[in-house]
Amino acid sequence: MANDRLRSAMASAHIDIELIVQKTGVDPKTVKRWLAGRAPHPKYRWALASLLNEREDYLWPEAVEAITATNQTLEIMAAYSHRADVPLSAWWQHFLHAQRHIDLLAFAMLFLPEQHPGLADLLQSKSEAACKIRICVADPTSIEVKKRDEEEQLGGTLPARIRTTLRHFRDLAPCPGIEIRYHSIPMYNSVFRFDDEMFVTPHLYSLHGSRAPLLHIRRLGPDGIFANFAAHFEAVWATAMSVKGKDFKIEEL
Repeated sequence: MANDRLRSAMASAHIDIELIVQKTGVDPKTVKRWLAGRAPHPKYRWALASLLNEREDYLWPEAVEAITATNQTLEIMAAYSHRADVPLSAWWQHFLHAQRHIDLLAFAMLFLPEQHPGLADLLQSKSEAACKIRICVADPTSIEVKKRDEEEQLGGTLPARIRTTLRHFRDLAPCPGIEIRYHSIPMYNSVFRFDDEMFVTPHLYSLHGSRAPLLHIRRLGPDGIFANFAAHFEAVWATAMSVKGKDFKIEEL
């Protein structure tokens, strides 16, 4: 079976077969065999992973080590002390490269449209290209929002932040393939999924989301950490209610 992960990593890094040959000293036919699915010798796996800025266990999961219950942390690609430490370009690249699924779950997620002014337009173009987009924010009238606002000492501003997010996304409401819902549950994690990549922010008591840690997770198997958080999103989404048209109106804000 062809190694699509290797081919995709080469394309993302703008590295072709010729450059790999130069860096590794192997024959071009050998590189083609790697792309066709053959796992390289360990020394070449390390060299290629370093060259492509990827992990060996992502490019060749079966050759490196089968994922088991004791090493699921292979799915954690990076861990940041604070959500604010993640480069804005990393967020944008994930939105840009997603082709099948974009799932967003948080209290307000206002930082996304504020820090990426072109996000709404990008999401609309993604939906037109058959990418399924689901956005789930907290119901600003819910008791959970009131509790979170008090916990973070936000002075009653969290409901307004949620409504401002809806203002940014108001043009997305009628787009086929895009759904926007309210949740009214205790939030333990914010989840931002882009196909098989995911950012997860654990909610820590009294700490603003920008200061909470963030995990970058990549799906490597059907039963890993990624799958757990994907199921978490689905469970919340199933309880969420559609945002009504009037909630997108500017005068309501």
